[in-house]
Amino acid sequence: QLQLVESGGGLAQAGGSLRLSCAASPRADTTYTMGWFPQAPAKWREFVANVRYTGCSTYYADSVKGRFTISRDNAKNTVYLQMNSLKPEDTAVYYCAARRGASILKTRTSEYDYWGPGTQVTVSS
Repeated sequence: QLQLVESGGGLAQAGGSLRLSCAASPRADTTYTMGWFPQAPAKWREFVANVRYTGCSTYYADSVKGRFTISRDNAKNTVYLQMNSLKPEDTAVYYCAARRGASILKTRTSEYDYWGPGTQVTVSS
């Protein structure tokens, strides 16, 4: 089965940047959609961005449009989330997820099949 491992989380100041990585193994199928789902304390795990494993179609939640960029490097079996202009409300454990299917319009956690263990992102004011 597909395994996902996130990295790159840490502490950032408001307005700063972080770059998260999600490594897939052994290899993501080319029909997969990859997404990022943060979960803040005492809150639901929510969608922020996803991308097709092939092509360049992406989709973002309104809260991160213009600030976050999702990308992927198929040769490295890795998906990235570049987070700029961070806000304290971005603080959460960020989970990488994957689903079989090319639709970037799938944004519910129940629609994803594989999950990483998460990486903590903390943004101070």
